[in-house]
Amino acid sequence: MLPKECFHLSFSRGGGPGGQHANKTETRVDLRLDLTAAEAVLGPDDVARIRTALPNRLDADGRLCVVASEHRSQFQNLEAALARLASWIALALVRQRRRVKTKPTRGSQRRRVEQKRHRGEIKRSRGDRPDGA
Repeated sequence: MLPKECFHLSFSRGGGPGGQHANKTETRVDLRLDLTAAEAVLGPDDVARIRTALPNRLDADGRLCVVASEHRSQFQNLEAALARLASWIALALVRQRRRVKTKPTRGSQRRRVEQKRHRGEIKRSRGDRPDGA
C-alpha cells in the first residue's frame, strides 16, 4: 500500500451531460502518483518497470496521471481513478516469461516435407501433359 504523500489529487468540472449539475460541481478527478516518492515503497526496479511500461501516462514531472470523469459523483470518479491506477500498476509489474526456443520434432519435419511432396505431385498431375513433366 502506498502512503498518501505519494499521491496528488485535484478536482475540476467534468464535461459531458449533466446540465446545471455538471456546470457547478467539480466531479472530474485528476489523480497523480509521484513515482520518485513511491520508489521508497515499490523499489527502484518496479518504478523503472512502470516508467518503461507506461511512458504515455507520465506527465512532465514524471508522475503517473489518471483522469476519471465518467460518473456524476466525485467519489465514484475517485474510486474509478484508483481502480484504474491499481490495474495499470499491476499490468506494468507483471514479468513476462522468456520464450524458450524449441526445434521442430523429427515427425513434424517429416510430415511437412511429405505434405510438400504430395502437393507438388498434385500440381504436376494437373494440366494436359500425360508424361507429368
